[in-house]
Amino acid sequence: MQEANSLIHASSPYLLQHAYNPVAWYEWNEASLKKAKDENKLIIVSVGYSACHWCHVMEHESFESHEVAEVMNQHFVCIKVDREERPDIDQIYMLAVQLMNGNGGWPLNAICLPDQRPIYGGTYFRKADWINILLNLANLWQNEPQKAIKYAERLTEGLQQAELIEDTNNDLIFTEEQLVAIVEPWKRSFDMVDGGYNRAPKFPLPNNWSFLLRYAFMKDDQAVMMAVMRTLEAMAMGGIYDQIGGGFARYSVDTQWHVPHFEKMLYDNAQLISLYAEAYQCLKYEPFAAVIKETIAWIDREMTSPNGLFYSALDADSEGIEGKFYVWSKAEFDEVLGEHQNLLNEYFTLTETGNWEEENTNILLRKVFDEALMEKYQLSETELKQIVTAAKNKLLAARNQRVKPGLDDKCLTAWNAQMIKGLLDAARVLGKDSYYEKAKQTANFILNNLMDEAGGLYRNYKNAKASITGFLDDYAFLIEALIALYETDFNEAWLNEAKELTEYVLANFTDETNSMFFYTSNNGENLIARKHEVMDNVIPASNSVMAQNLQKLGLFFDEETYTARASAMLKAVQPRIKAYGSAYANWSIQLLNEVYGINEIAITGTDFRTVKKELDQHYIPNKITLAGTKSTLPLLQHKQSKDTKIYVCRNKTCQLPVATVAEALKHVQ
Repeated sequence: MQEANSLIHASSPYLLQHAYNPVAWYEWNEASLKKAKDENKLIIVSVGYSACHWCHVMEHESFESHEVAEVMNQHFVCIKVDREERPDIDQIYMLAVQLMNGNGGWPLNAICLPDQRPIYGGTYFRKADWINILLNLANLWQNEPQKAIKYAERLTEGLQQAELIEDTNNDLIFTEEQLVAIVEPWKRSFDMVDGGYNRAPKFPLPNNWSFLLRYAFMKDDQAVMMAVMRTLEAMAMGGIYDQIGGGFARYSVDTQWHVPHFEKMLYDNAQLISLYAEAYQCLKYEPFAAVIKETIAWIDREMTSPNGLFYSALDADSEGIEGKFYVWSKAEFDEVLGEHQNLLNEYFTLTETGNWEEENTNILLRKVFDEALMEKYQLSETELKQIVTAAKNKLLAARNQRVKPGLDDKCLTAWNAQMIKGLLDAARVLGKDSYYEKAKQTANFILNNLMDEAGGLYRNYKNAKASITGFLDDYAFLIEALIALYETDFNEAWLNEAKELTEYVLANFTDETNSMFFYTSNNGENLIARKHEVMDNVIPASNSVMAQNLQKLGLFFDEETYTARASAMLKAVQPRIKAYGSAYANWSIQLLNEVYGINEIAITGTDFRTVKKELDQHYIPNKITLAGTKSTLPLLQHKQSKDTKIYVCRNKTCQLPVATVAEALKHVQ
């Protein structure tokens, strides 16, 4: 049997997957980087994550091959990186590969000088190509090192200059016209038939649809509202959604949300819970409530650790085959159910020949609405629901007997914070206190176990150990979650924690040359470049989340420096948004708040919780909420009263207090 390499001591499940490769892998640390310098060897930085299908393919074809390992071990120091644990490293080498090739992705493989500066890179390589490239680069380093150094110098300069944001728009005034200019060209990419954008693959991109929902509501744009609703409906009915177990896969490979790339990520599902909660609050469309409940039930069952933290991901593959855990033959499906087979075959779109590339294999998805099936089979809504629920329970029990996909059981602060926020959004709109209790448990665990003595955060938690210094997204999402906790239970301790973490960010992540924050802390490791994360992707950019946090905390604490900083950050980014709205969707939410203003709703009186519950039945996307009988917050001071009073304030001006939610809504803009 192959002896283990040094990855056997890693915390990351992804690195542990490579511990028995014949490649002499090392973790990214001082010892491995020193080894490269001492031996004057080029470094291979190979980046991936446990749920990445093509990462597994390249491992099997190349990294498990003794022929390939011989070349890698002889000429290189080989370093494996889990991009989810070390996004700072991934960020730099991904940008390098994009500068070289115009595109990127995972697996990400960069070849670097012994001082970490990249000279070559790409994504997936076939075995023969990989060997060939490595031998050519080893030869170049041995015979023409100056050529390699020159190229590294040019590329590193490009890395340091790329994506630089400059503060040049101090006099910029935010206007409704800017919002229209962002959305109008964006509309041309909507797929009005199948939802999402008119291209494949299709990613859920929750922050895109959250902005567009708010824009459609506040601007009363029916075309955009239709696009949002069609997208959410189509995703919930598609194969990208696990129809019997809940939860969404990472993306759909086709234009109809039919065939998923089967891995399930915590960050996608956390954000989608928030998105569906917001859409449900806006439209009261019951299928969206079902999606929220089923997805949280899946998180409870399969993604929650005993300490209340949430795991990172489920692989796409089981038994070496992508999607095997999730698909059904008609015969197996019918045997499990035993009754109502025709109805349920139609409900879940099963056929004898199958609806996927594998013969006789079906991905469960919905193409027929409940109303049509109720009419065809002469069933009431209650009867159909009972039949479908019983079927899902049977199918889930049968599926649980199968070999399960691999679980990435590391816990990441940023993603856990997003899940806290998702649970709180769901608790608020569905009136479920149990979701709030889960969120509170997770937040308390992070605050008690993932903070250092100086008040900084750790990134990761695995085997009762936190080992990686936190990045900006860890702070940004946790601050956002703490604000959401305050707006749920009005315990001001959450807000005070959020403020302390914000002060830590200001002290340790500030770039003195502009208003953006660095992705890495002053206390973090020095890499070859220190970047800002500005563009929103499948996860919103940490700077855009931080800007919204500053805007809200500035209002809660009447802290002018916070709101000014938030505004300066948006001004620096605003000129870029129009050309590529979907990459700045979370920034666009802040622009909405700047243009339409934020309603500051303060509730006093002993009955404030009941009033808040009633207020939560109404969709007000641009608001913060404060409440309580005793408070140190400026907006609540001098407003204490036993009787219910609701104050609606904007731009430092409050309306006269009213006694009912109905009256308060008249003041909301």
